[in-house]
Amino acid sequence: MNIYVGNVDFKATEDQISDLFAEYGDVTSVKIITDKLSGRSKGFAFVEMANDEEGKAAIEALNGYTLNSREMSVSVARPREENKSFNRGRDDNRGYNRRY
Repeated sequence: MNIYVGNVDFKATEDQISDLFAEYGDVTSVKIITDKLSGRSKGFAFVEMANDEEGKAAIEALNGYTLNSREMSVSVARPREENKSFNRGRDDNRGYNRRY
């Protein structure tokens, strides 16, 4: 089960988050999302747990949990949607509708 963890303290480590979730089951991976340029945490992470039931228990227990003075938001991760607004108002030829 893939779990979204929001409002993560900027100083939190992947090990801290892994240890926290490991109390509820087998943690497969933890990834704190960082800014590509600065390397600084963006304040959210994804936790992968091997078992859905354990993942649900972790979500139930840790949603609203305070880690390093920040109350985390924990939920099932939703698949990333394609950014449909990128081509808003354009047609297939990048907005050039010239007739010659």
